[in-house]
Amino acid sequence: MIKIPKEKNLTVHLSALAAMFIWGVSYIWMKQLFDHMQPATILFYRLIISAFFLYIMLIISGKREVIKLKHIPYFLLSALFNPFLYFMGESHGLQLVSPTISAVIIGTIPVFTPFFAWLVLREKLSTLNLFGLMVSFAGILIMLITKDFSLSADPMGVLFLFGAVASAIIYGILLKKLTLLYHALTIVWIQNLIGIFYFLPVALIKEYDSFTEVSFSVDVLLPMVFLGVFSSSLAFVLFTTSVKHLGIARANIYTNMIPVFTAFFSILLLADQPGLKQWSGMLLVIGGVVLSQKRKQSLA
Repeated sequence: MIKIPKEKNLTVHLSALAAMFIWGVSYIWMKQLFDHMQPATILFYRLIISAFFLYIMLIISGKREVIKLKHIPYFLLSALFNPFLYFMGESHGLQLVSPTISAVIIGTIPVFTPFFAWLVLREKLSTLNLFGLMVSFAGILIMLITKDFSLSADPMGVLFLFGAVASAIIYGILLKKLTLLYHALTIVWIQNLIGIFYFLPVALIKEYDSFTEVSFSVDVLLPMVFLGVFSSSLAFVLFTTSVKHLGIARANIYTNMIPVFTAFFSILLLADQPGLKQWSGMLLVIGGVVLSQKRKQSLA
């Protein structure tokens, strides 16, 4: 076991939290872009911006690495699940479901992750971690379920979003392996480069009109740059760093914070006012995340 200094440990947790903050507000920007273009088109241009930004960061930081030929299949497979399958599921779901509900469903990733992390990576969570996970998920359910115990969301949209959840879990397991081989900047840059070529044929075939008639007005350019630089670049680098040090199970628990941040920005930008039930759910989510990260033993 390798013990991480307290200061480094705090930085790792703050990195995970910052990534969730960025992804929380990204739902709002994506929702706004749907007024102008289709999902694959958005993601194609978003990844181009991200790849360019990350390449500059690699040059400035002096962290450019040579990818070994035997590791290329790992990158191709990981990029297939994220960004491609994850964002296809998330973006199509977001077209049919509100930003807050979308974020809540994505917030179920930590519920399923521990089982697969134990099965594949042999990662373990303490009893307190699991209790925190349960508390946090209870908060998500409070935010999601209506008074008559039904879901006020389009079933197809929910299906797309749970497809994104499944993709995120598989991606996280592949990502953990890659973090042992390369720097976070390199991993995200290569994955997003590959993602561009995954999204291009979808945009050309399925969204030809949207793809060829894009008008880069201020209303389009600002959220697109935000998504490319912050959501597809910085947030993924921060999350990759947290996965390396916390493990995929504990790092993914932070995704429970995404609906909290999304709800906050929905209030701020979309005038979406949550009621007492939503506020109670948010408090439970935050409390559960804190409990889920308590750990006495040193980190692997």
